[in-house]
Amino acid sequence: MLVGLDVGTTAVKAIAIDPDGSVVARAEEPYALSTPRPGWAEQDPGDWVRAAERVLTRLEARDVGFSGQMHGLVALGADDAPLRPAILWNDQRTAAECAEIERRLGLEQLIALTGNRALTGFTAPKLLWLRAHEPEVWERIRSVLLPKDYVRLKLFGERAIDVADASGTLLFDVAARRWSEEMTAALGVPGEWLPPVSESSAIAGAGDQAAAALGVGVTGPGPVSIVLGTSGVVFGALERFQADPQARVHVFCHAVPETWHAMGVMLSAAGSLQWLRDAVAPGATWDELLAEAAAVPAGCEGLLFAPYLAGERTPHADPDARGAFVGLSLRHGRGALVRAVLEGVAYGLRDSLELMRELGVRPEVGRVSGGGARSALWREIVASALDLPLETTTTEEGSAYGAALLAGCRAGTFAGPLEAAQRCVRVGQRSEPNPDWTAIYGEGYERFRRLYPALRSARP
Repeated sequence: MLVGLDVGTTAVKAIAIDPDGSVVARAEEPYALSTPRPGWAEQDPGDWVRAAERVLTRLEARDVGFSGQMHGLVALGADDAPLRPAILWNDQRTAAECAEIERRLGLEQLIALTGNRALTGFTAPKLLWLRAHEPEVWERIRSVLLPKDYVRLKLFGERAIDVADASGTLLFDVAARRWSEEMTAALGVPGEWLPPVSESSAIAGAGDQAAAALGVGVTGPGPVSIVLGTSGVVFGALERFQADPQARVHVFCHAVPETWHAMGVMLSAAGSLQWLRDAVAPGATWDELLAEAAAVPAGCEGLLFAPYLAGERTPHADPDARGAFVGLSLRHGRGALVRAVLEGVAYGLRDSLELMRELGVRPEVGRVSGGGARSALWREIVASALDLPLETTTTEEGSAYGAALLAGCRAGTFAGPLEAAQRCVRVGQRSEPNPDWTAIYGEGYERFRRLYPALRSARP
């Protein structure tokens, strides 16, 4: 069997598949997230390893592929033991370091070297933060790894990283698919700290979004991947490297050799809905809330939601962005709040899709995954807001499934990622844009685009 292991933010998830792609076993082990200060997010890397060991003992694992949360910094000493808790992708402490990186290199040069701008979630700013705030840790660093690669090292003794995950460090030449000597020199990061880099199919590993895209069959032009998880993602394959001039979307290496992808990320997608339930309806079930939302007309009679609860990446790159309901009236009840959240997230995804279209992505269909994709109402709202049909696939474990396919590539079960996706990815339900909603959402999106500048100007 082929096993895909996904080192996520809340749990390690593993699945086992047969050579035809059918899932034959699943296992999951949760762990805690630490927030020692506002805006910080950390985890004990040992928790990942222990969780991975437990799930693998439940599965007859011979060939294992890895996916995992991107960007996280695991700083290791001479004995390969972590020197401090890992700093995660959603940690926001490095705004000053990001500004310093862009000042030192200039935004145009930074984008030319890496295809991206400096964002608080990326790995390089975390290293600079350590140097400034924990110099005793910095002096003891002998190597750095990303989360899934630390687990790989501890389980199998292999020190490696794939091009997809390396792309999110801001130390990688994405166009040339190699570590950037220019970036390591400019930032004063020793190049010998970085692990050997390989194509995803060669070492059976990829960052979670590239693995998830492979897991839903996004290997080239045609479909795009749309993820309705805690964060929201729009992911489209590129046949050649092409960065957005303002780096409003990420451009990374894909898990398919010699291809790239553009990716827009919003930080609070299904996380916005979770927040709303926790805040105003902690005793309600998801079915109850979604039924109330379904009874509200499209457009919520003018109510809009800005989903910037944890800052934002695409298209605003603003860790200080904040959410809001705008247009509330006495007519708006709990169902309207829920529907406004569903629509606001859909508009945020459209922001990313519009930017990707500027890079030449011409989607025919969206392959939707994540916990939010289980809602037929939300799928129809997103399809209508994007004016794009959406398809689910028959397996929900996108990242772990993609990792299992990569395990098959390394083992020789598949000739490569393209054959793996063609053999194993199967389409499930399809949601068409609702013709009665598309015009309403077109107008709503234009209003939504004006929200962020207005909210920014109203900050204290």
